[in-house]
Amino acid sequence: MPTELAISTKTCIVEQNGNVLIVTLNRPEAKNAFNPEMLLGLYKAWRLLDEDDNLYCAILTANGDTFCAGMDLKVGPDGDQGTTQEFMELMGTVPNIHWQALLRENRPCKPLLLAVEGYALAGGTEILQGTDIRVAAEDAIFGVTEVARGLYPMSGSTIRLRKQIPYCLAAEILLLGEHVSAQQALEFGLINRVVPKGETLNEAKKLADKICANGPLAVKAVVRSLREHTEHLSEDEAMQKSDELAGPVFGSKDAKEGMRAFKEKRPAVFTGE
Repeated sequence: MPTELAISTKTCIVEQNGNVLIVTLNRPEAKNAFNPEMLLGLYKAWRLLDEDDNLYCAILTANGDTFCAGMDLKVGPDGDQGTTQEFMELMGTVPNIHWQALLRENRPCKPLLLAVEGYALAGGTEILQGTDIRVAAEDAIFGVTEVARGLYPMSGSTIRLRKQIPYCLAAEILLLGEHVSAQQALEFGLINRVVPKGETLNEAKKLADKICANGPLAVKAVVRSLREHTEHLSEDEAMQKSDELAGPVFGSKDAKEGMRAFKEKRPAVFTGE
């Protein structure tokens, strides 16, 4: 059974289930719109994922029938004022805490899975772009709708979306500001798979279990390469940096165990060493 961690806030529940961190947006009465204490919980979850060697990956999901409607556009934060005060104090030392929370900056070097039920609009689709493997319910709805409100998508969609799906499709999503169905999102390549309503978290857990069965050092190195070796590098430069990540993995105890297990025709027992 998952264990709730002390870093949880009222609007962001953080649990550990074995080697998996489960992060749940918990403001269903407000369509899980981001507020300061939710951002605080997200920030702490991602930093914990990076720092704790016993955590191999994370799943981001939400309670209620809407995944996330983006930032709360209403005036004034609600919720526990002490938690909001902690967020404001942290901003003094971590000025980009909100961008870290929303996976725009300093993303964890471990896999992030997404389980979407219902609407994921504006910031709900923007945070999606900071994840690696995405599962959506058959009735899920996506969209970067900021232009329809005369706003600009500041969480990075104008930069990341065109790299993750074809340019013309990214332009259509960003410039029309319209809704995108789960099936369209699958066809665009924005998500990995569509499952029946209510099954996204179960499917994400199955995928997380498969990731956790692999060598954690190898998985982390692959994620680092995916994050860091982007198009601004030439292919030769990227290959060289990739080799630098590969070296410590091949020299690890896990690599020896993986090859030994293959030879002995048994499941590998990885220790992260």
